[in-house]
Amino acid sequence: MNMAVERGIKPTQQWHRIRMVENPLIRHSLALLVLLYILWSMISINIDWSRFLLGLPRAVNIVARMLPPDFSRWELLIRGMLESVQMALAASFFGMILAIPIGICASGNIVPKPIYLMARAFIILSRTFHEIIVAIFFVKIFGFGPISGVLTLTVSSTCFISKMLAEDIENMPSGQIEAIRATGADFFKLLTYCISPQAMPRYLGVSIYRLDANIRHSTVIGIVGAGGIGQVLAASFSRYDYDFSLAILLAIIFLVFLGEFFSNWVRGRLR
Repeated sequence: MNMAVERGIKPTQQWHRIRMVENPLIRHSLALLVLLYILWSMISINIDWSRFLLGLPRAVNIVARMLPPDFSRWELLIRGMLESVQMALAASFFGMILAIPIGICASGNIVPKPIYLMARAFIILSRTFHEIIVAIFFVKIFGFGPISGVLTLTVSSTCFISKMLAEDIENMPSGQIEAIRATGADFFKLLTYCISPQAMPRYLGVSIYRLDANIRHSTVIGIVGAGGIGQVLAASFSRYDYDFSLAILLAIIFLVFLGEFFSNWVRGRLR
């Protein structure tokens, strides 16, 4: 190749894009099928375009009634924001603690198969349902209020952090684990001297990310009665207090930005 370049001869090798389906006929046929399915889906769901057009003036009316935002009930606003932050902090704390044993048990390279299957089944089952569905379930059991929100966010935090922790442990080089085991170390020494030093930075980073996510989710689950600023927002919309609703939305945006800034700062310090 080098001699050909020196003589001014262009190499015959050319770069080709790696495609998921190399056969162009099959690839274009699949793309056409996907496009046809999308068109069929849009037609089959029976969108009422006349109703959509009637809703546009209503949307303009709602936006007009939102302006200017009403911050006169700032005490209720701050109380709802603090409740959302408290829910997110409590759920993140309990989720971080519960995720450690579940994440370890869900690591197939360090635990027996039956324990691994049970832990993975719990993670899969808890990740199946959206936070809104879980929040509705807890609201039906414990009633309206932040306790339902804390339990909802704890479940979602536990399954998320434990899944990330388990995958991080399973991706560790097997040679290091075998070397620690070869010294005669028991399971707890394996966790202390091999698993913990490698998994801790990733675990802390994921936990901080989950705290940021919990702040955002705490504003959503309140709509179904699970406490926080979302519950105040739902009440304002039901009373047609759209100017106060805009004030709440602006407060939620500020809260999410603040949580994002804090999350980035902590992750930067962990690096």
